[in-house]
Amino acid sequence: MNGAIGKTSLGLPVRPTVWKALLVLLVGAGLYGALVRYGQGLGAATNLSDEFPWGLWIGFDVLVGVGLAAGGFVIAATVHLFHLKKYEPIARPAILTAFLGYLFVIVALLVDLGQPHRIWHPLIMWNHHSAMFEIGWCVMLYTTVLALEFSPLVFERFGLQVPLKLVRTIYVPLVIAGVLLSTLHQSSLGTLYVIAPDKLHGLWYTPLLPLFFLISAVAGGLAMTIFESYMSHRAFGQRLEHELLLGLARVAVVVLAVYGTWRLLDLALRGNFGLIFAGTPESVLFCGEIGLGVALPLVLFALPALRRREGGLFLGALLVIMGFILNRVNVAITGMLGSAGVSYVPSLLEFAVTMSLVALGFVLFSLAVKHLSVFPAEEPAVARPAAERAAPVLARPIFGRGTLLVLWGLLLVGFVAVGYTQGWRGDAEDAAAVAAVAPRGGTPPGASSLELPAPYEFAQSAHSPGPVTFDHATHVDPGAPDCALCHATLFSIQPPGKPLRGEWTYARIHEGDLCASCHDGSSAMAVAQDCTSCHRM
Repeated sequence: MNGAIGKTSLGLPVRPTVWKALLVLLVGAGLYGALVRYGQGLGAATNLSDEFPWGLWIGFDVLVGVGLAAGGFVIAATVHLFHLKKYEPIARPAILTAFLGYLFVIVALLVDLGQPHRIWHPLIMWNHHSAMFEIGWCVMLYTTVLALEFSPLVFERFGLQVPLKLVRTIYVPLVIAGVLLSTLHQSSLGTLYVIAPDKLHGLWYTPLLPLFFLISAVAGGLAMTIFESYMSHRAFGQRLEHELLLGLARVAVVVLAVYGTWRLLDLALRGNFGLIFAGTPESVLFCGEIGLGVALPLVLFALPALRRREGGLFLGALLVIMGFILNRVNVAITGMLGSAGVSYVPSLLEFAVTMSLVALGFVLFSLAVKHLSVFPAEEPAVARPAAERAAPVLARPIFGRGTLLVLWGLLLVGFVAVGYTQGWRGDAEDAAAVAAVAPRGGTPPGASSLELPAPYEFAQSAHSPGPVTFDHATHVDPGAPDCALCHATLFSIQPPGKPLRGEWTYARIHEGDLCASCHDGSSAMAVAQDCTSCHRM
């Protein structure tokens, strides 16, 4: 070894020890977080609660991990079903990424589940009507398919010709099964939130969520393939042909355009387009999601002058990934907090477990690249004609060496922004919000009593027989208010008096919605029984 940097057995440079130290710290912190979680429970390791039981480990580890692994089934189908053999060099890295992604999704679920020792229950306790049941089976089966699709690399490495021949014989049926399973559960993750129309914010709730989850996963998978090629070149000197990555970028342009257009049209058709300009934390994050993850990379990928440059291609892919992450976090966390009536910011141990899984993913990917035939062998250099040598090098980066650090910094800023806006929500809430953080049937932890908000007067229309004033004191038990009874399903806390979805209309109330959900003549006085009981001059 000459100097501080040596060579591996493959002749690749050893990275500076600072990166190894960072990986060790991340993995150690994650192991500590897992020990606290298993030893003392979710309450000691997380900021989750009964009001908000799904947080970072579902929003990032599961939804993002599954989505970014979509490149596996997209590239596998392209090569082995549609016979576009020129993309075959991309297939193995994409399948490796998908396989690692699903493995860590399973690990994350084991950490997040309240009783992880029961994870085997769906195998024998079938519930055909549950979206979780379908997702559990699809993830299990698709992980098995990915293991079989990845196995030829291992068999080739150890010269196991018999199993290698067997897997190659059934490879096409495996790819077909993988495409079907991945398509099913990529969309079913969106189905989880379709069944919560009164909980998810209007900027993200739509009956088309399964379709949007599938389309965005395809875009994220393509971007992840480009991203990992760039990172592998920097770390190991291995890269895919630039022309192949350009083909992925051209496909991503179409996918992003379809996704962005349908998202905006869906908001307009459901009457929620104005929520984009509401100036709320949700609207700010939604604009960041669409602008950062759809519009800007669409421009970078669509313009040939930028797309053909390595820096432009990498930047576009990274923006798609960042936008994809923000979308899943928005759906799982940001869009659900308003109805939950609580403020949630992941604990340090939650971040530690998540970052340790990401770090382990990089470690295992690097080991696979070093010891298995993940990337195709580089062909000997061929002398190019003088005219071609004189042509400009379009693959030259368009940004400086600090670009990578700056972009990862932007991703970190995005995470901090999510936490800050949710903290801002909690700090700005008045007594009504304090009531909302009370456990069901009790007062907030550490509080001796609960002060109910002052009576609220609804805006009066021109045809109203009189103003309507809502008084919490006459509708709840002050000693043990059940705030979630209304605020989790019907009415927003901030701003007060606003329905969680839609607008106030006479028809909605007299068809049994909003106030009439309780004032139905059975649970409470019917809304049409005596108008003056609510409308008072």
